[in-house]
Amino acid sequence: ITMGISLLDCCDPDLKTCCDKIYRKITRCAKDLVKVGEDIEKEFGIPIVNKRISVTPISIVAGSCETDSYVEIAKTLDAAAITCGVNFIGGYSALVSKGMTKADELLIRSIPMALCRTERVCSSVNLASTKTGINMDAVKLMGEILLEVAEQSKDRDSVDCMKLVVFCNAPDDNPFM
Repeated sequence: ITMGISLLDCCDPDLKTCCDKIYRKITRCAKDLVKVGEDIEKEFGIPIVNKRISVTPISIVAGSCETDSYVEIAKTLDAAAITCGVNFIGGYSALVSKGMTKADELLIRSIPMALCRTERVCSSVNLASTKTGINMDAVKLMGEILLEVAEQSKDRDSVDCMKLVVFCNAPDDNPFM
């Protein structure tokens, strides 16, 4: 099961304030998610393998922050996921098929560190769409990022790679996890 949470009201120029708003909103909205999932499992006798949270793409939320890295936001997402007891939290994402903002690029460049320093955070980047075309600058950048993610976690069977996906035609409102 996946709970979707909009974080648009968490935007703030101050990174710490933004992180605090994100943590409070996720833990408030998803506080009963795991329990409800377990109740459904008992009622229907069907195991629910993963309980997940998906959030507004972080490049959109973090674009308001005056910072040069979004890793603290990834750590905040991870802390909220752990507090709520979910398996994964998705939305450490950027949608760049129409072009790449400074916030999108900051998020993409922070992916290796974000995945290395978190357990439950999943990341995705939509590079292209049939309608808008392919963002070749983003394709090049993501090639470098993918290699960095694999290299940094090679001593752990490149586990960070399983938490990252690169899309073309990503479905709306459905972040990867």
